[in-house]
Amino acid sequence: MSYGSSLYSELQYSADKDSSHPGEVEAPDLMQYLPDYYTDVREMEKLQETIGLEIGGLKVGTIDVLDQAFVETATVSLGRWEAELGLNIDSSKSYATRREMIKAKLRGNGTTTPEMIQRTASAFSGGVVEVKDVPNEYRFEIHFVSTLGIPPNMAGLIQIIEEIKPAHLAYEFVFSYTWWDSVKVLTWESAHNKTWNELRTYR
Repeated sequence: MSYGSSLYSELQYSADKDSSHPGEVEAPDLMQYLPDYYTDVREMEKLQETIGLEIGGLKVGTIDVLDQAFVETATVSLGRWEAELGLNIDSSKSYATRREMIKAKLRGNGTTTPEMIQRTASAFSGGVVEVKDVPNEYRFEIHFVSTLGIPPNMAGLIQIIEEIKPAHLAYEFVFSYTWWDSVKVLTWESAHNKTWNELRTYR
């Protein structure tokens, strides 16, 4: 197939990097735990403020360490997930794109079945996917049922499908688009500002 070398490989989905971060450090007010005679003692207030910042930082750091153990929340540890699964480590891609590849690879382990391909494709589309076998033509079809238009990161999906599918089988994608009845209710004022692709995926 020519998907990976032409149409979809040129699409730049999820190009923006995530702004995910562990969170702002919230320092607890430690002065409230001290006797009243420390109130308005500048040195003690400064000391407790510094200790509070350290405690807040430890809390944030602990949460971040836990986040790295799960694909959905991992950031700096994505490279370890990719290395473990034999994926290319490309830090220029967004966190969302890299997580899709990791989840698809995890779902694609084992004997290749229509159900496995369905789970793998669902990791990219975020919606309902159906896989239809066409055995007499030695191919299968991947239908994106609940996602309108071309799902994000098709190039990544094609890469995973090529890795897990039997070599003798061809495949094709079947996309869903907006029915005419869904857009004919739009007025010209609301429709003329939209691109053709936006109208094709209008809900």
